[in-house]
Amino acid sequence: MSLFKRIKNIMAKPEPAKVEKSVLTIGPGDVVEVSLVTYQVVGRLHNRQRNLIVLTLQDGSAIQYLTIEERERTEYALYNSIDGRLDSVEEVPTEIELDDRVFHLEEQYSGIVTASGKTPFVQGGEQYVWQYQSDDMKLLRIEWQDGRFMLYEGEDVLPADVRVLRGS
Repeated sequence: MSLFKRIKNIMAKPEPAKVEKSVLTIGPGDVVEVSLVTYQVVGRLHNRQRNLIVLTLQDGSAIQYLTIEERERTEYALYNSIDGRLDSVEEVPTEIELDDRVFHLEEQYSGIVTASGKTPFVQGGEQYVWQYQSDDMKLLRIEWQDGRFMLYEGEDVLPADVRVLRGS
């Protein structure tokens, strides 16, 4: 090795250590395991005002949605999209009956979201969300953005059941 290369190596700054990905920082291209099922993250929706992330997960042809909300503790819920239609934002009910199960409005909020990858809403913007819960702890989520409704049914996931397998 030449003297010049030795001096160059001594003076060179070491590469910074790679920051390990967490569930709050993962995005499209990463791999995550939820309840022992491995998914590829294909989309990410982020609401900074609520510190909420909605990941679009794909396992083969199946697509599911993982919500991650950082409050006093991190809360997770896994959803499937369902068919349904609502006519107007002003007419979203406080109770919804779906398949002989009654869902009660738990929370309603709106905020500006940013989107990356494949998400139900192609671009960011203002989004309105209604979250419902049934007496048997099942969840219903309604999202509205740009004149389009999306409905999801799901359930809470324990934090121990979510882990990042590979970050991009």
